[in-house]
Amino acid sequence: MSISTIRIAAALLIGRDGQTLLVRKRGTQAFMQPGGKIDAGEQPAQALARELHEELNLHIDPGQAIYLGQFSAPAANEPGFTVHAELFQVHIDGAVLPAAEIEEVRWIDPMGDGGLHLAPLTRDLILPFYRQSLTA
Repeated sequence: MSISTIRIAAALLIGRDGQTLLVRKRGTQAFMQPGGKIDAGEQPAQALARELHEELNLHIDPGQAIYLGQFSAPAANEPGFTVHAELFQVHIDGAVLPAAEIEEVRWIDPMGDGGLHLAPLTRDLILPFYRQSLTA
């Protein structure tokens, strides 16, 4: 990994109605998957559980997160950086509350973009990947 790569664990969070949750960090425009940077020595699923708790007050069992693969795209908020995401699908059945650096959360129909400005990773890779799984 080069110095300009940001390693993250990201969640494709699916609600009861099939909608997916996106978040927007304070001071930014782009909506993206919830999640965050993987700390040294941390397993991606553990990082995901920690970040979802910090950002959304959501408690998940890392063992219940379904690994979907690795996705890379230009970082939405760090020009010149590439974000390298370990993506997990997580089904949730409760409310989420924005916390830490998260300013806004939005549930969208994954077949569209919810009229939102989406991060490249979400727009170009994760949502199309999820749509394909729904129609397969």
